[in-house]
Amino acid sequence: MAEAKNVLGTNLEICCTSPMTGYYRDGLCNTGGQDFGMHVVCAQMTAEFLEFTKSQGNDLSTPVPQFNFPGLKPGDRWCLCAARWQEALEAGVAPPVVLASTHSRALEVCNLDDMKKHSLAEK
Repeated sequence: MAEAKNVLGTNLEICCTSPMTGYYRDGLCNTGGQDFGMHVVCAQMTAEFLEFTKSQGNDLSTPVPQFNFPGLKPGDRWCLCAARWQEALEAGVAPPVVLASTHSRALEVCNLDDMKKHSLAEK
């Protein structure tokens, strides 16, 4: 199987392993047939985004021990659903994106120029 590509056309890079992210909990924002939410946008959490997504019914900041979910805080990286990132963009609270770790399928929902405008300066 070919390696997954990011929005820049190169091999998809790790988003985060602490906390472990990704639909498959392997640190990558990879996707597949069972990932109906398309968790493909690697983003660095901000307080504004976490508050916004909680207000929309998706609480990412509260720990859920039974699912081994520590709860996210500003600065954590996480694989977001492409539609949620787009919704946050339209609300003016889009968190910064790590382009090299964002799956190419994000482009089915999000515009590359928008993601570039909100990209995290990478090392």
